Amino acid sequence: MSPAVTSRVVVIGAGVGGLTAAARLAALGHDVELHERAATHGGKLGTFTRDGFTFDTGPSLLTLPAELDEVFAATGGPADLDVVPVDPVCSYRFADGTRLDMPHDPERVPAALDAAFGSGAGDAWSTLYRRSERLWDLVGDAVLRRPFDGPRDLLRLARRVGDLRAVAPWRTLAGLGRELLPDPRMRLWLNRYATYSGSDPRRTPAVLSVTPYVEQRFGGWYVRGGLRRLGDELLARCRALGVRVHLGSEVIEVRTVGGRVTGVRLADGTAVPADVVVCNADASILHERLLSPGDATRPRRVLRRAPRSSAGVVLLLALDGRVPGPAHRVWFPADHDAEFDATLGPRPRPVDDPTIYVHAPDDPALRPDEASEGWFVLVNAPPHDPAGGVDWDAPGLAERYADHVLATLAARGEDVRGRIRWREIRTPADLERDTGAPGGAIYGTASHGARAALLRPANGSPVGGLYLVGGSAHPGGGLPLVLMSAGIVARLIGPAPVGPARTAPAPSGPRREPAG
Repeated sequence: MSPAVTSRVVVIGAGVGGLTAAARLAALGHDVELHERAATHGGKLGTFTRDGFTFDTGPSLLTLPAELDEVFAATGGPADLDVVPVDPVCSYRFADGTRLDMPHDPERVPAALDAAFGSGAGDAWSTLYRRSERLWDLVGDAVLRRPFDGPRDLLRLARRVGDLRAVAPWRTLAGLGRELLPDPRMRLWLNRYATYSGSDPRRTPAVLSVTPYVEQRFGGWYVRGGLRRLGDELLARCRALGVRVHLGSEVIEVRTVGGRVTGVRLADGTAVPADVVVCNADASILHERLLSPGDATRPRRVLRRAPRSSAGVVLLLALDGRVPGPAHRVWFPADHDAEFDATLGPRPRPVDDPTIYVHAPDDPALRPDEASEGWFVLVNAPPHDPAGGVDWDAPGLAERYADHVLATLAARGEDVRGRIRWREIRTPADLERDTGAPGGAIYGTASHGARAALLRPANGSPVGGLYLVGGSAHPGGGLPLVLMSAGIVARLIGPAPVGPARTAPAPSGPRREPAG
């Protein structure tokens, strides 16, 4: 697709992808305005505050921080963010009582694995790490940071037999674990990374083993004050660059003439002309609701066949007292496969024995006093689907399931029920209402099979002047991939044809502390 020549851009959605694309395009000299249906910005990078407690309600860990550095460098200079290492990156608790604290530094990982699982576990991980490093070399720049428009692009990875064997599109993540990791607990650890794309490891291609590699090679990081500050800084950068940001302004139509966009129509009837439209809404919403039936019918058919990713039920717990511990903790069930059967199988239902994720950052900015702490608790869940699956708005379901999750956590040795000042429950139905994600599916579509994992909707649409950004488009969900998608879109559109690129005033930062 040839780059557009334009100066008027409308961005739909103020999630991380939309904010980043808007800032990049404004820095390239385009006249940009952004419309967000919600009353606030950030999309899934949300926040909740009450009684002095503040919770990140979306991502809790930043990986590939250099991607964020590059975004701010391209739009005026570093942001005022205090980025610190998370060490251990995560503490894993297994059903047999084993505990693994995964270090921030990959050089310390083999010894930690040997200590947790016995001699030889570190060597097995090293074999996986080297294989994943090769995969990262193949897909990091060639796939994730470039437009990827169809099966012919996928064939670029198969030009050499060795590359094809490394990518191994026929092998699943679970199959790779069985091949390389003799300890079933290590296989359970690897399979968890399928949930980073809301997928089932038994159907997720092994190429997604680059996810734990990236987390270990580049480390896990936290932004003091909460990761929501990333969204705040991106919004500030947009405004400094002259982007006109309209919150509470819903786009209900992408207007086209002769197969090319001419602008958008708002819920109040206002027509906004544009030469280019960048859509940060879910790709299925774009094709099912915003475009006319005759536009881009092939992507619509593909999206209708694609399975939804998993969703999640979140408990925000305001707790009395503070118990020191790792910021990220995961309690595994005895039967991980049953969880995927419940969330992504033909009979969706709340998970009876779920994996439980806890984010408990030691951050004074997020709590009202030193005699308290806030926990973000997440369990995987099927999407909201009143017609054919789970109706998360059914009376009493959310409260009953929250009680069940806390009782399960107590049975695994972490009973916080007596410390709870108050709790908030957020279901997939709530996420759908808050962010527009269909069914509350966190990552749009599941990465089941090589096509689904590597061939998400392209950033350049068949409709002229229409581009897609965000987790439902290439290269996928998660903060670093969404930042990459915005970079791809900015490069596809290119600089404005007239006028110099704009530069935002640059505060000092980000400050990144070394690990250890």
